[in-house]
Amino acid sequence: MRMSFPLPERSTSAADFLAPDSTPSAGLGETVAELSALHPGLSGIVTLQNGADAFAARIHLARAATQSIDAQYYIWNDDLTGLRLLTELQDAAKRGVRVRLLVDDNGALGLDQELAALDALPNAEVRIFNPFTLRSYRRVNYLFDFFRLNRRMHNKSFTVDGAVTVVGGRNIGDIYFETGGPLSYIDLDVMAAGPAARDVSREFSRYWTSQSAYPAASLITLLPGAETQLERRDAALRDTAEGRRYAEYVHSSAFSDALIAMSMPMEWVPAILFSDDPGKVLGLDDGGDLMIQRLFAEIGTPERSLDVISAYFVPGRTATAQFNAFVAKGIRVRTLTNALEATDVAVVHGAYASYRAALVAGGVEVYELKSDGGQKQSVREVELFDLSKAALHAKGFTIDRRRIFVGSLNFDPRSRRLNTEMGLLIDSPKIADRISDWLDENLATLAYRVSLEEGQKLVWTAQDRDGDEQRFEIEPNTTLPLRLLIKLLGTLPIQWLL
Repeated sequence: MRMSFPLPERSTSAADFLAPDSTPSAGLGETVAELSALHPGLSGIVTLQNGADAFAARIHLARAATQSIDAQYYIWNDDLTGLRLLTELQDAAKRGVRVRLLVDDNGALGLDQELAALDALPNAEVRIFNPFTLRSYRRVNYLFDFFRLNRRMHNKSFTVDGAVTVVGGRNIGDIYFETGGPLSYIDLDVMAAGPAARDVSREFSRYWTSQSAYPAASLITLLPGAETQLERRDAALRDTAEGRRYAEYVHSSAFSDALIAMSMPMEWVPAILFSDDPGKVLGLDDGGDLMIQRLFAEIGTPERSLDVISAYFVPGRTATAQFNAFVAKGIRVRTLTNALEATDVAVVHGAYASYRAALVAGGVEVYELKSDGGQKQSVREVELFDLSKAALHAKGFTIDRRRIFVGSLNFDPRSRRLNTEMGLLIDSPKIADRISDWLDENLATLAYRVSLEEGQKLVWTAQDRDGDEQRFEIEPNTTLPLRLLIKLLGTLPIQWLL
């Protein structure tokens, strides 16, 4: 007999379907409306390539909100930046802004009471996407509801007044915002104003009203005294050295000054939002209308070049053959993912490694990001889920140095078939060229180039900080037991899960 723990009843109201007021509000909305009028049909894009600016952007947008904040995230961590941004949402709600927070239940561990306190405010509501029914022992849920819980909402967006949004690879947490701790991610977001923000706002409402979004109050009981727990914990963290450093940056950096005045250089260009149907996590799609299919139909065949950046990269036989076919036509193809020493999910690296030689043999330029520490990783240190000192988390690709896709989509089976994803396809030679130029200038020192020597043996090469070449005939900075484990994992029939 199949064990079952039912989910609570859901209900919707007419207010659930209301988009933010389209009338430009004073401040941010009015400024964006004036700028948009000068660039009809185009979206203003700013790239957020470092964590401090990405954090400051969200803080200042939250403080500038006058009508609404819609935040949708796979992970919202219980740490300095997570609590700081949650407090900003609470402060916005208290001053009358309509706040809606949608979080995937797999990525908001330890925050039930803080989320419940935010949800209890008159102008705020929190919904939990694809929730676990047993709150205290979440992993037990997989024993009786694996196929539902294995599908997650991987989307990431932060939209204010329906006028400005932040979309990209970053979740909410210290490792995404480079707080100076021992762990950090290399990531990429874009801030978009105008039509792209309105599209993200409408897409948020589709997820908000979906069958998988449950009111927090139906799942979490607010405990006595929890109403002030968020303020107390946030205040304690703000008084740390790291908290003060970040507060100073948000208050006085040149980026913050430009953001407050909306005077930062923006590229006004065409931008198209791509997003999965939220029914994907319930298996309601038939596989014929996946986001990745629509995205690549829009992109078509590159003419000159394709640069793929993916933290988790498992191309499969079809994409491997397609990349090699591009190269055969004279198209330059580069891929960048994590080296084994830098990965935080070793089982994914095992699946990726099974396609690596075929990509290299076909002429694809394969690069793997080095860890920041350069220390040897072992089975004990990496296990299956662990984070090196620096790891790639960005997801995106540039096409012909003219268009760039930035979003939550990894190039792996999980993103294609299981999780919901979103991102913006931006038609901007200037931005795309900037990303490809960054790869040109930094890959030699930041990543290993994987090549094949006689006898089809893989070799890893890179430059050290002095410009001298490093050469490895085994996966750099790893131990034999770990390499054997990765080889074993690569043979298991689990790629559809990765």
